[in-house]
Amino acid sequence: MSDTTQNSALSLRDRFSIYIDLTRFDRPIGTYLLLWPTLCALWIASEGIPDTKLIIIFVLGVFLTRSAGCVINDFADRKIDAHVKRTSQRPLATGRISSKEALTLFAALMLFAFGLVLFTNKMTILMSFGGLFLASLYPFMKRHTHLPQVALGAAFGWAIPMAFTAVNESIPTIAWLIYMAKILWTVAYDTMYAMVDRDDDLKIGVKSTAILFGDQDKIIVGALQLLTISIFLIIGLQLSFNWPFYAGLAIAAMLFVYQQFLIKNRDRDACFKAFLNNHYAGLAIFVGVFLHYIAF
Repeated sequence: MSDTTQNSALSLRDRFSIYIDLTRFDRPIGTYLLLWPTLCALWIASEGIPDTKLIIIFVLGVFLTRSAGCVINDFADRKIDAHVKRTSQRPLATGRISSKEALTLFAALMLFAFGLVLFTNKMTILMSFGGLFLASLYPFMKRHTHLPQVALGAAFGWAIPMAFTAVNESIPTIAWLIYMAKILWTVAYDTMYAMVDRDDDLKIGVKSTAILFGDQDKIIVGALQLLTISIFLIIGLQLSFNWPFYAGLAIAAMLFVYQQFLIKNRDRDACFKAFLNNHYAGLAIFVGVFLHYIAF
């Protein structure tokens, strides 16, 4: 039976299960890593009182764009995922879904996300095209550069300047500082993620910062984490934040230290655990921002 015939014969329940797997709906770590910096930006742009409509738009937008990003990533990697232990059972790698159907799903998710942006303002609508470009570009970067994690950070962080334009129709310096911190942090945690696949990636010729950094990977990840904390510290000082923010930042810093402990032997499972732990670091920073505006 051909892939096309097999795919058309799938029951609605089976197809739904494949969509869940393809979009990672059941594995929301990527959504969290996108969500916390976006909410930080939205709260800061709104000085602690974001419009409920904007909260809904950005939360749903993060969910949809991350899901779409997973789909286009798997489409780009469909011929190499079968050779990587962690990704060998993905729907496109196993032929459970066709490339055409995956691209249709990607387009539908991005259209829904764009529909949300239409409820903001002209500047934010225009900014959204930059987000689409970055989300579409990232999956193909690993074939041409050892820095795909930088492209991922740029894509993951694009909602930050969009949050400011949605609130004030402007992008102040503080927005770009948050965006820079997000890019550095993404390179750090996605390098840990890439360390899981490094052996497989070397065999099939896929590029990553984990390969580029080589034996200096742990040191460079630590330096990126330190820079991330330092930039957030500068943000806090510029905005005259109070102790809840610095408490959250201290918790994030301690979690970064814990992640360094996890990756010290470069064990696959430990590196993946360190990657997942970044959800709590992002949450700690957002809670610090939230509590600052609540308490003061």
